[in-house]
Amino acid sequence: MKMTQINETALRQLHYKIAPIMIFPLLLTVITGTLFQVAVVTGNADNFIWLLELHRGKFGRINLEMIYPFLNGFGLLMLGVTGVIMWLNTQKSN
Repeated sequence: MKMTQINETALRQLHYKIAPIMIFPLLLTVITGTLFQVAVVTGNADNFIWLLELHRGKFGRINLEMIYPFLNGFGLLMLGVTGVIMWLNTQKSN
């Protein structure tokens, strides 16, 4: 019983630490992707290439295009897994 409490506590701490770090890149990806799609639909894509660069992970001199999608995916996966496990643990205790 005590072992599951330790695991549950560690899981909550992991989720608590990952969530604030991952919210910014996930929101940036969603917002820039949506706005660039609006630009494409309205025929203004050429004026908003900078949005696509942000969406892909190119931040001025810092170019994360090769790893940015994997970091986003891994962070989202970790949040999803830890969130579902915590939710299932609360369902068992009720």
